Amino acid sequence: MIYLDYAATSPVPEPVADTMCRVLREQYANPSAQYQAGQAMRRQVEQWRETVAAALDCAPERLSFTSCGTEGDVWAIRAACWRNRRTGRHIVATSVEHNAVLETLKWMEREQYAVTYVPPRADGSVDADTVLSAVRPDTALVSVMLVNNELGNRYPVEDIARRLRERFPDTLFHTDAVQGFLKVPFSARTSGADFVTVSAHKIGGPKGIGALYIGERVRDPRPLLPGGGQERGLRSGTEATAQIAGFAKAAELRSGNLSGTFARLSELRAYALAKLSEVPDLRVISPRTECAPHILSVALTGWPSQNVVTDLSAQGICISAGSACHQGKPSHVVKALGLPPRVRQSVIRLSFGPETSRADIDACAAALRRHHDERLPML
Repeated sequence: MIYLDYAATSPVPEPVADTMCRVLREQYANPSAQYQAGQAMRRQVEQWRETVAAALDCAPERLSFTSCGTEGDVWAIRAACWRNRRTGRHIVATSVEHNAVLETLKWMEREQYAVTYVPPRADGSVDADTVLSAVRPDTALVSVMLVNNELGNRYPVEDIARRLRERFPDTLFHTDAVQGFLKVPFSARTSGADFVTVSAHKIGGPKGIGALYIGERVRDPRPLLPGGGQERGLRSGTEATAQIAGFAKAAELRSGNLSGTFARLSELRAYALAKLSEVPDLRVISPRTECAPHILSVALTGWPSQNVVTDLSAQGICISAGSACHQGKPSHVVKALGLPPRVRQSVIRLSFGPETSRADIDACAAALRRHHDERLPML
């Protein structure tokens, strides 16, 4: 199998799986138990928290483990609105956020919040001035993702956060960093964000574990789950120790050679751009600059994206027709670009990881060329 869908999820390296297996079989004590094995597990969980926090560049006590990126987004938005309930009932977000954010904002609208959705430019980029111009004195929260999960655009979250604090110091800022964590340079500590969402399975960790950074400005954040008081009383429930261990190991492995990973993925993306440019009727949708190095959206104009995905899947090549969360439905991100219908309905996404090779790219380009040559366009 040739796997080119790392933006959806990533394979788990053997050291991560071995770490999780050891915890499941040998370190199974409940961290809340008072006997020695339980307390040893409690100390181990805190060590793993320190590892993930170091990768995100934040203090460990500001990081809470969650079940996934979606949970982190929901918690951040609702906690921010609760914290700023006296500031107002207005929220600003881009119209190309992940569905985890957009669907939560629909909840907030049903609770009588007003939401301003900032559209992207034609190339998918988001302008900081446009975001700031939508903010009002009654804006409780601004939410802008770090990297767009379909196009790869890297958004200016640091600039937005800095200027937001200068002009609207009471407004809180959240960034969904799931697609950018350990894939583009980023520091929670210096970003200016009050909430940062990350997830393990995008960086070679297991599914079912993520984390939420809550900054120092958010005093006494509203807990996500009541119960036994785990995660410093913010998210009760017995800790998923094996998943946390896997998250920490994946973060450790990915952090070990960040600059080398960035350079290699950037070179691989450039190589993919060159190879795919040889495919007739192929149009590049992703930006060529100001983007993450692991995502590349293109359109085989005239050929429906679902047909292309199915055809390549039959050849053992895994790509996607957009976010995995859309499950075949039209993408709100692609719609927001204002592309012609024949292009919009033909967009596919390739995404790369440390295991991706040039041979994988060559095989994908050849398969797209065959699809173009052997099948009639339907759009």
